[in-house]
Amino acid sequence: MNLVLLEEAELGVPLPLGDARARHILEVLRRGVGDELDAGVVDGPRGKARVEAVSKEWLQLSFTPLAPPAGQSPLRLIVGLPRPQTARKVLGEATTLGVGAMDFVRTDRGEPGYAQSTLWSSGEWRRHLLEGAQQAFCTRLPTVTHGESLEAVLAALPPAADCARIVLDNYESPEALSGLSLASPGAVLALGSERGWTARERDLFRAAGFRLAHLGPRVLRTETAVVAAVTLVLAKLGRL
Repeated sequence: MNLVLLEEAELGVPLPLGDARARHILEVLRRGVGDELDAGVVDGPRGKARVEAVSKEWLQLSFTPLAPPAGQSPLRLIVGLPRPQTARKVLGEATTLGVGAMDFVRTDRGEPGYAQSTLWSSGEWRRHLLEGAQQAFCTRLPTVTHGESLEAVLAALPPAADCARIVLDNYESPEALSGLSLASPGAVLALGSERGWTARERDLFRAAGFRLAHLGPRVLRTETAVVAAVTLVLAKLGRL
C-alpha cells in the first residue's frame, strides 16, 4: 500500500482499527500521533495525511491535498468475462498499470455463471481497483462494467478515429501486437475469455474496425496476457 486512499465521505471521519488502512498505518508504516504519510482521495487529489489521534477503537486522520488527480487513461480494456479468481487479478493488475476503463463482457464460449459471482454482486470488484491504485501511487480508478454483451459494448465505443481498436486472437491474427504502430491518442484492447473468441465474435470485431493481433506463439493465461498486452499498448501510446 504505497498510497492510503480515502473516500470523499471518509475525510474527517475516524477509521476503525479493524480497517486494513488503519492497520497498515500503525503496524507497517509505524506512524503515530503527529506523523504524516502519503494519502489521497479516490478520484481526487493526492497529498499528505496526518495522524491526529489514536484510541483503542479508531484512528483519526487529517488530510492536506497537494496534487490534482491524474487524467483518465486513454486505454480501454474489453475482456471476455473470466472465472472470478482470474477477474480479481485482472482488476488489480490493470488498475496498477493504468487502464482507464474495463468492460468484462459475456462471450459465446464464456461460462454464464461467472456473471453471477459474488465478486460482482457484493461490490468486491471495487476493492481490487482500490488495491491496484494504492499500489500504483494513484488516486484515479478505472470505470468498470460487467455482464454486458459484447455487441452492446462494441456499439457504445467512441469513434474509431479517436481510438485504435485491437483484438488479441491466437488463431486468425496476421501480425504481432509488438509490431503494430498506433497513430491514435487512445486505444481499445480486447482479449477473449479462457476459451477464446468464436468466428462470430471475430466477425463482430472486424465489422467494428478492430485489427487482429497476437502476443506470439505461446498461449498465455488471461491475467498474463492482460499485463503483457496492456504494457505494450501503453508504451505505444507514450504512457510508459
